[in-house]
Amino acid sequence: KEEIYTKFMRETVCPACKGLRLRPEGLSVLVGGKSIAQATALPIAASKGFMAALDLSEKERAIARLILKEINSRLSFLNDVGLGYISLDRRSETLSGGEAQRIQLATQIGSGLTGVLYVLDEPTIGLHQRDNARLINTLKYLRDIGNTLLVVEHDEAVIRAADHIIDLGPGAGLAGGYIVAQGTLQEIIKNKKSVTGPFLTGERLTTVKREQRAHSGKFLEFTGASQFNLKDIDVKIPLGLFVSICGVSGSGKSTLLYEIVYKALARELYKSKEVPGAFRSMKGAGQVDKVIIVDQSPIGRTPRSNPSTYSGVFNHIRDLFSALPEAKRRGYEPGRFSFNVKGGRCEACQGDGTLKIQMQFLPDVYVKCEECGGRRFNDDTLEVRFKGKSISEVLELSVGEAAVLFADIPRIAKILSTLSEVGLDYLKLGQSATTLSGGEAQRLKLAEQLARRATGRTLYILDEPTTGLHFADVEKLLKVLHRLSEAGNTVLVIEHNLDVIAASDWLIELGPEGGDAGGKLVYSGPVCDVLKVKASHTGVYLKEHLGVKKAGIC
Repeated sequence: KEEIYTKFMRETVCPACKGLRLRPEGLSVLVGGKSIAQATALPIAASKGFMAALDLSEKERAIARLILKEINSRLSFLNDVGLGYISLDRRSETLSGGEAQRIQLATQIGSGLTGVLYVLDEPTIGLHQRDNARLINTLKYLRDIGNTLLVVEHDEAVIRAADHIIDLGPGAGLAGGYIVAQGTLQEIIKNKKSVTGPFLTGERLTTVKREQRAHSGKFLEFTGASQFNLKDIDVKIPLGLFVSICGVSGSGKSTLLYEIVYKALARELYKSKEVPGAFRSMKGAGQVDKVIIVDQSPIGRTPRSNPSTYSGVFNHIRDLFSALPEAKRRGYEPGRFSFNVKGGRCEACQGDGTLKIQMQFLPDVYVKCEECGGRRFNDDTLEVRFKGKSISEVLELSVGEAAVLFADIPRIAKILSTLSEVGLDYLKLGQSATTLSGGEAQRLKLAEQLARRATGRTLYILDEPTTGLHFADVEKLLKVLHRLSEAGNTVLVIEHNLDVIAASDWLIELGPEGGDAGGKLVYSGPVCDVLKVKASHTGVYLKEHLGVKKAGIC
């Protein structure tokens, strides 16, 4: 109900307090010439400077000594984990997963505990290489005071900084689950079984040298972008190319991409009610016919949704089963082979294959349905077989196995081949959507786009598509993004991964810093030319990265 209601609701600033949340009495107390609302509106880095510069009398200094010590140490911890651009009054629901995790990390540093095992899942999400170094130093500090850190990470700098590396594989899904290598960085590099080692040495590359894609000369132009921290910038996005938007954390990348580019196009193309961020004018929208966000949000929130239903291949499989001689003899329609409608499904579990047992104050427990044994369909439906397999057994096949089974059915084979192309051949067709990772959900969405008939005028928006992806998966992802660009579409990604940046045709860098010191256009143009721009943080790290990998791209 709440989701339905929120569609018709809009937030507005409180007219009484003007969004400052406090009564005039509270706001009239000033420290260093600022009220509590003004002080908390400062970014953490600026707040640190403000607290250090306070001009206090001897008596005031004695009163504030312990308070200031605590404030300064906490601000330092937050700054050290790369959050200097965030204001203290920022609402927690607007923080990204990586930002929230780094705030927890700063809290732990402040506690000064020792003998603790910390488990971190991709703490570098959303961090520029420059901020990475500070995060790694923070992790090393936690280690040095006597803690153990177990970090799930694909970032090369973090892997190189680790004392001990555990490499799982060799594949994904059913083909994985083994420890293929473990030890120090040098031991991983020397181990022939390691999947990660060859990428660290430059023996295998995610980015390969290729012909520069010719630009059509058409641009999508925005002038006077000034939402949040954007400084009245003019941005030209070349159409028909693979474009990366980069910059340090908090430089205004998401603001530009979502608040301005996406919302302005959605209003123009789909008559969306969402109000875009502040900008003066937009040119070139007529050359785009669709704008699609391909993010890492789940493809479905219930166990009923799965890769076969989302990709549309299950419709063709049901059509095929209903066309088999045995199904025709029994008068079965395609709906008979659906677990969402009555007829062919098991009614004891209503086609779920599992039964939900509510445990009052504990999480719900799912148990296998005793009636159908988890097969979702009734016995009559399961008697119809294609090449010896029932509809339930087909759902248990991986994408790779199903591709062999349906090799001579073009409609099905085409969709399965796109799923394989994006590196999902290990997924089961009937695997519950709730068990898919963010990276898998995103690649499933990309495969669905690839399987559609291309218009060549679509703008795809991806925010850090490499989150949660290993080097080998980044390689597959890049091939897919290049395929979309080669069809004439525009691929626009926010990315910190240097392999993706190096593989782009065009680079837009915002900065030079985060928060108030960001929001300017540092660079816009072909990727290799950024190496010559002194103000570019990305150029410095890209130059170093390409030197190590010796890819010969620039």
